[in-house]
Amino acid sequence: MALPTPTPSKVGVALLLSLLAASCSDSNNRAVPTLKWYVFDEPSGAFEKAARQCSKAAQGAYQVDIVTLPADASQQRVQLVRRLAAKDPDIDLIGMDVIWTAEFAEAGWILPWQDEAAAQARQGRLKSTIESATYDNQLWAIPFTSNIQLLWYRTDQVESPPQTWDELIEMAESLGTGTLQVQGARYEGLTVLFNSLLASAGGSVLDETGEAVSLEQEPTEKALSIMKRIGTSRASDPSLATAREDEARLAFEAGSAFMINYTYVWPSAHQNAPRIAAHMGWARWPAAIEGKPSRVTLGGINLGVGAYSQYPDLAFQAAACIASREHQRLAATQGGLLPTLENLYEDPQIEKAFPFANVLQATLKDAAQRPPSPLYNDISLAISRTLHPMRAINPQEDISKLRKVIDRALHSEGLL
Repeated sequence: MALPTPTPSKVGVALLLSLLAASCSDSNNRAVPTLKWYVFDEPSGAFEKAARQCSKAAQGAYQVDIVTLPADASQQRVQLVRRLAAKDPDIDLIGMDVIWTAEFAEAGWILPWQDEAAAQARQGRLKSTIESATYDNQLWAIPFTSNIQLLWYRTDQVESPPQTWDELIEMAESLGTGTLQVQGARYEGLTVLFNSLLASAGGSVLDETGEAVSLEQEPTEKALSIMKRIGTSRASDPSLATAREDEARLAFEAGSAFMINYTYVWPSAHQNAPRIAAHMGWARWPAAIEGKPSRVTLGGINLGVGAYSQYPDLAFQAAACIASREHQRLAATQGGLLPTLENLYEDPQIEKAFPFANVLQATLKDAAQRPPSPLYNDISLAISRTLHPMRAINPQEDISKLRKVIDRALHSEGLL
């Protein structure tokens, strides 16, 4: 009597399929390590493409998967800090805002770049971008993309751009109310404005050690005086106290004559306000002191390797690939993100994407760093809360207030 043919169980089929998948994972019958890259949700797809291309070039050594973070840098930091403080091994690569270097390094959350890897990470990059990835004389990340502000103006209303802040405010006032767009809300952008003005006037928030308050009298008073004038000028937008980058962009696209902002406003105007874009000029950020070039606060993204990664050696290789010349060009031409490799500013594709590439290059060479402290977050909060709203600034009195609150922040005293 013939026996019935046995029917495989669902469990057995599932097990067989999983074994087949595992055996086919690569030619050596081992799973390809997956590197998780935590980074903001870059909308153009440039980061996704870089991750795919580096995975392909690795030829089975690793696979890079992106884990998206919120667009807001503060929210990105909160999510990362929680995971890193818990020693999460899932974080292999971090798209780090330049302001996190000291904090993450001091906490032991990222690994240092050493020897040949560090030398290659520095090679050909703008000095200011290398400084942004350095803490305590050690490189902690590879500079990937950069960001910095320019002065934007209407060429159909302004014959030539102003050279100083005094000239800018006077020219804007001559054109009417709400003709000057600046970031004045109580957030990181206000700290950036103060830091840029202070550096342009020859001062700094902290001393060379990064452990004590500097805020020299003359440059600090100059920076605060300019902020006071912005805050009380009829040229400033009535909503200055709540204005961030995007409010400034929208107001400029609606007809304002001047704007301080990042380069993303260039493609935005061409897409959303082509008539304005046709008369859109650019210039270096105005000087705080006549004859002394401005020093503008640097932004951008550096790539760090998570300290608890299961594959640190592979993560360093992947970071170097992502931050390569090819992928910086991609991030610039497709995503509008500035390169950190200096000679890319003379690349025809970059010059086409950024007709103002030469102004950017000069500005980046003289860029100012934010205070390089593990306690930067508290320092920034202390500055923005003290100087908001700008119309209420008292240059003489607020110097002592700033010194006091920043000193408290350095000693972790008080809830800021």
